[in-house]
Amino acid sequence: MNATSIPTTTPNPLLRASGLLLAIGIALVAWWLGRMVPLIGGPVFGIVIGIAVRNLFSPGESYNPGIQFASKQILQWSIIALGFGLSLTQVAKTGLESLSVTMITMTTAFVTAFVLGRLLKVHNKLQVLIGVGTAICGGSAIAAVTPIIKPDDHDTAFAISTIFLFNVVAVLLFPLLGHMLHLSDLGFGLWAGTAINDTSSVVAAGYSYSTAAGDYATIVKLTRATLIIPICLVLAIIVAVREKRAAKQAGTSSDFSLRRIFPWFILWFLVASAIRTAGYVPIAIQPAIHLAAEFMIIVALTAIGLSANLRKMAATGARPILLGLGVWAAVSISSLLVQLVIGQL
Repeated sequence: MNATSIPTTTPNPLLRASGLLLAIGIALVAWWLGRMVPLIGGPVFGIVIGIAVRNLFSPGESYNPGIQFASKQILQWSIIALGFGLSLTQVAKTGLESLSVTMITMTTAFVTAFVLGRLLKVHNKLQVLIGVGTAICGGSAIAAVTPIIKPDDHDTAFAISTIFLFNVVAVLLFPLLGHMLHLSDLGFGLWAGTAINDTSSVVAAGYSYSTAAGDYATIVKLTRATLIIPICLVLAIIVAVREKRAAKQAGTSSDFSLRRIFPWFILWFLVASAIRTAGYVPIAIQPAIHLAAEFMIIVALTAIGLSANLRKMAATGARPILLGLGVWAAVSISSLLVQLVIGQL
């Protein structure tokens, strides 16, 4: 996920106008193209056109606040809006069904990151960043663990660029592979929800496959995203112990804040789902809410595309990319194998 919480302070809305309007304008084109070519879908068109505009025309700095707002807050709002179309019973059932697969793929990600990282001679902090980003929720997981393990900014940029690269690949590749493998809607939703990094990319790939796959993938991914909390707690304890041993001091500060890393939009998603379950959302307006959520997703994906600097991604070097590829492949394959073993494919 690209953001862990909704900021409590907001900049001048006028500063966001140009970037937000650019993202919305491209999203409208992407939405139309998605209707014309549903196999690809609006979210995929949005991210591809966004990348093209960013790297061919280089929008100025004045566009950045609006682009960042669209890629973070509008994405969170789209997830909350999706909650109005899903009952709590469905959310709980899906979360429990997917938990075993999620735990296996998460373990696979960390083990692969450690072993392959050693073989590629990628240092420990970068291993952790790429492992956490792939296992949990992409950029938001990296952002959550950064103040705990305190990597160099260069390492953080490496990890985020690597994770973003495979998010883009997943959005384009997973739906095609899903159709080639003849996966069911639920099978693809579980695969996408457990094997794709960022929430935005999970949502894009899921709804590109089908509405049912998108609904299922979203819940699976949100269940997976909550695991960042215990992961951060474990990392904080490990770092604190190491710092205590190194400095021979008790109570070393780690800049760790549970409130800061908690993905609050997940809570609001559950509130929206509870409102839907209680019958306060008229059936007549549910299609309109879902359509609004779908368009907000396209806007968010477009903004993420507008944030992608291909030159910086190319400059990150080969070893982190190979590590990211290896971890991502291991997670993707393990998810399918677990489903095959338990008979969910």
